[in-house]
Amino acid sequence: MRLPRRMTAFAAAPALILTALAGCSSDSDASTRTKIVIGADLALGSAVDNAYADALQLRIEQINASNKLPDHELELRVMDNRSESKQSLSNISTLADDPGIAAIITGECDECVVGAAKTINDKRVPTIALAAADQVATPIESRRYLFKIGPNGSDSAAALTAELDRSGKKKVAIVYANNLYGNGVRSHLVSELQKKPQITVIAPAPVKPTATDVSQVIETVTADKPDALVVLTGSDQATAAVTAAKAAKFKGQVYFDAAAANDLFVPQEAAVATENTTMVFTQILAIDDVIATSPAKAARKQWFRDYTSRYGSYSGVASFGADAVDLIADAVVRAGGDRQRLRDVLETSQTDGLSGPLRLTPDNHSGLMPQALTLLVARSGRWRLLS
Repeated sequence: MRLPRRMTAFAAAPALILTALAGCSSDSDASTRTKIVIGADLALGSAVDNAYADALQLRIEQINASNKLPDHELELRVMDNRSESKQSLSNISTLADDPGIAAIITGECDECVVGAAKTINDKRVPTIALAAADQVATPIESRRYLFKIGPNGSDSAAALTAELDRSGKKKVAIVYANNLYGNGVRSHLVSELQKKPQITVIAPAPVKPTATDVSQVIETVTADKPDALVVLTGSDQATAAVTAAKAAKFKGQVYFDAAAANDLFVPQEAAVATENTTMVFTQILAIDDVIATSPAKAARKQWFRDYTSRYGSYSGVASFGADAVDLIADAVVRAGGDRQRLRDVLETSQTDGLSGPLRLTPDNHSGLMPQALTLLVARSGRWRLLS
């Protein structure tokens, strides 16, 4: 795993409070506004969760500085789970037991939030998860207080299958992370590809989520000379996989699913190997190619500029964190800090978010719509819209 771009002074602390005061024009103004505290359970040693922490803080500052919540002031309290499920469960329990916490946002760890789902439900604390596994939002009957933002494995699989079919691929190799998300999206992809009799799927090959060397697996799955290699892993492993494929003289096309998305720019050492790789993700990583023909697209371009101006680069996942804050802020407008009312409002939320269209319903707690996903291609070391 690459080290986070920014390791801030609070990374070693088990818990911290980040108070956003940008919206207060004076101390007297601040004293008249009711604080709404959002808890966050993140792994502060993770590049992805550090990007989420950055996005949460920036979005809270922006909302506090606006007139969106004239009677309330958002505050962020982050607890470090160290990517450990037991610590995450302890953190979430602590946050849920604090009556001052109105809602919780969790990070990329699928196992963490799934393991805490019963606690979230039992303690009736509305929680928005930024983890990707299907099990985060299903089964719905045990996820009444748990909501999900981020690409669904089924939607990524459908988009990949459509592109593989469109481009005439006949033999497809699949490498996937052996974890909740990887197993789920692999299952969806194989199911979709089986509907295409002209496409042969080589037996999917798992890799350990913590593996840093995947060259042997890549050599094995490319030995049969497939014309497409689909990589269903996180960004670091995806980069390692495409680099290994290049070293193995693989001549086919490489595809990433949405889990591989990270920074705007491809790591310099992998830029040559990644050239022309196709990835399923939202438009935000190629926002320079998007014309602002709607308020939603204009807002995405502005968010991209604001995040980049603050932090020096852009992380593709940042929009999910910002959307989580926006959903909570929109619910606060109608429900204040009451947890039950916040949950009820969240469950019927509909908005054109920074990630794309978001729709939550009582029967579907995974909000990102399939239309939010598009195809990107790596060109000259950065991601562009596939034309």
